[in-house]
Amino acid sequence: MLDTQKTGLALGLFLAVVHAAWQVLVWLGSAQSLIGWMVKLHSIKMSITVLPFSLTVAVSLIVVTFAVGYVFGWVFALIWNKVRK
Repeated sequence: MLDTQKTGLALGLFLAVVHAAWQVLVWLGSAQSLIGWMVKLHSIKMSITVLPFSLTVAVSLIVVTFAVGYVFGWVFALIWNKVRK
């Protein structure tokens, strides 16, 4: 049985950390080349421009991804527990 609270926190924290790492890359100026490589790796030709670092945007992204991750993790655990009964 999965604990809905712990599963939500784990997924939320994971997504927040991944997006915090992305924001560090944006801050360091390394994100543009990485996003270009990722798009090319998927056989896509698309022009994407990474915007300059903004602390407000960075914090918003991390908070929103944590919240979305928490909700998805909580719902996943709830469904998992219902199916496993």
